[in-house]
Amino acid sequence: MPGLEAAEGRMLIDGQLVEAEGGRTYANVNPATEEVIGQVADATVGDMDRAIAAARRAFDETKWSTDLEARSRGMRQLHEALVRHKEDLRPQIIAEAGAPLQLTYAVQQDSCIQDMLWDIECAEKFEWERELGVHEFFGMKSNRRVLHEATGVAGLITPWNFPFMLNLSKLVPALMAGCTAVLKVAPDTPWSGTYLGKLIAEETDLPPGVINVVTSEDPAEVGDLLTGDPRVDLISFTGSTQIGKHIMVRCAPTLKRVFLELGGKSAQIFLDDSNIEQIAGPSGASICIHGGQGCAIPTRMLLPRSKYDEGVARLEEAFRNVAYGDPTDIANSQGPQISAKQRDRVLAYIEKGKQEGARCLVGGGRPSHLEKGYFVEPTLFVDVDPDSTIAQEEIFGPVLAVIPFDDDDDAVRIANNSRYGLSGSVQSGSLERAMNVARRIRTGTLSVNGGMWFAPDSPFGGYKESGLGREHGIEGFREYLQTKTIGYPTTR
Repeated sequence: MPGLEAAEGRMLIDGQLVEAEGGRTYANVNPATEEVIGQVADATVGDMDRAIAAARRAFDETKWSTDLEARSRGMRQLHEALVRHKEDLRPQIIAEAGAPLQLTYAVQQDSCIQDMLWDIECAEKFEWERELGVHEFFGMKSNRRVLHEATGVAGLITPWNFPFMLNLSKLVPALMAGCTAVLKVAPDTPWSGTYLGKLIAEETDLPPGVINVVTSEDPAEVGDLLTGDPRVDLISFTGSTQIGKHIMVRCAPTLKRVFLELGGKSAQIFLDDSNIEQIAGPSGASICIHGGQGCAIPTRMLLPRSKYDEGVARLEEAFRNVAYGDPTDIANSQGPQISAKQRDRVLAYIEKGKQEGARCLVGGGRPSHLEKGYFVEPTLFVDVDPDSTIAQEEIFGPVLAVIPFDDDDDAVRIANNSRYGLSGSVQSGSLERAMNVARRIRTGTLSVNGGMWFAPDSPFGGYKESGLGREHGIEGFREYLQTKTIGYPTTR
């Protein structure tokens, strides 16, 4: 693929772009072509140890955590560098993540570069200290001051589905809060992290050790050191619920602060007064964007029995017309799954759905016209049992499960019948009715009548097994802060 000459295969450790110990590398593979597009440093435990040591030293021995002006200057330099080089970065994201070109003009690249400014300005405007006034306790009158301070060394662990966006979503608020960081990027999408490292090293004044970028083919080998090391004060992880639980166990002995943004099985609900004939089709087929590889994608659709057949007909038409294939073609909204392993996982879920009695109306296999790449057909299941495997487990593929319901109470019950609680949507001809249903859904985010909740100032996270804490917004910024209260005598 042309335009990959700018890609960086080295890691950033203690201010230097470095190879892994012993020159270890692994292949970066394009999931749309199955071709090796480059070699990337394959970190050892020793490499991770040096990265953690550098971050610890930068936090403990420099003024980084207390110098807001230096943090703002460095992060604005990074923002300007990303704006200058975004056309160098764009083909890298498409090639390694299989991200459709059309998505890079929004959430995969351009919008998240712009959103950096909100995080920077959030820290610049933040009330770092406040006075509580005088309080008498045990006969003594004291002033009290509340201070917000950086937590310390942050371990940032990011996934492969929206790699560049999530690297920035963690890195910018962590650094602006005054933390130092070790960014461990997903093995499948290393360039989205190493290119950041290259720009930081070559085009910013960010001090050595403040940010370190580590790549490894085996995420557990270096990840377990990062999550268990007592020199690390905080872990921010986005990924599967299974791995999130493992990380909590690793962090427990040192009582690290943990932020987890995990899996989802979100529901889109169409109430009986909604415009099903016009919006159910495109809304349902939108789950195929980026191969369905998004934790907040609502992959269950709940249709009222009174309009069920009509909704299914619209969905069938929409799924048969999903544009998918080569992610470099701007017409395509669905690209490949990230790997052969993920493709086979999705196909296994599809077979499970068939075995359990759901009706596969569209798709259900590998596309015959695409000889290369880890593609799965846009797949529509109808007449799905709400307790079945494909209605309960996160598939992370272009698979929609359609479930009928009787009334509003039944829709709420089915939507909440999940161990997850990340997102969802409600459609109704009445905003008040839709809002009443939305308030009863146990999820961290919701779209009502097409409204979009995603923005840099909107807190994002989940209930139940979808995670702990929030990313984005002031709530996300506070994840990287500690609170200190000081009492001191009143002036006599």
